[in-house]
Amino acid sequence: MPVDVLTATVIAKPPTVVASFSVNPDNAPKWYVNIKSVEWKTPPPLRLGSKIAFVAQFLGRRLAYTYEVVRFVPGEHFAMRTSEGPFPMQTTYTWTSTASGGTRMTLRNRGNPKGFSRLVAPFMSMAMRKANRNDLAALKKLLEETSDL
Repeated sequence: MPVDVLTATVIAKPPTVVASFSVNPDNAPKWYVNIKSVEWKTPPPLRLGSKIAFVAQFLGRRLAYTYEVVRFVPGEHFAMRTSEGPFPMQTTYTWTSTASGGTRMTLRNRGNPKGFSRLVAPFMSMAMRKANRNDLAALKKLLEETSDL
């Protein structure tokens, strides 16, 4: 059973600010509750083909995986994919302007669990949706409460 979780929020900051902060892997632990560490596997700056290793804690398990950037249109669209582990996944961000000058950001995770993960895919979808909502809420709070961004 494929997993496809799409969440969105509106942040009262311009798309350039939201996009540049959220796409920077070094900022991931600041707003992704489950991300514990990030390591560049290719030299910065972020570009198509960049590889970034993440260590996360999700559903009580430690997960280590490396994403590769597969699409990057600065300020508009960003996608990275991993084929490692029991849950190969693609994560996508989009940013669009709102009428008030803010940003509507979407966060989408989709993939096809393998092995035991296939059996718990419906539960994983619910857990991912909750985690993504919490992450976007943390990002919104961080960016809206920080004046120097």
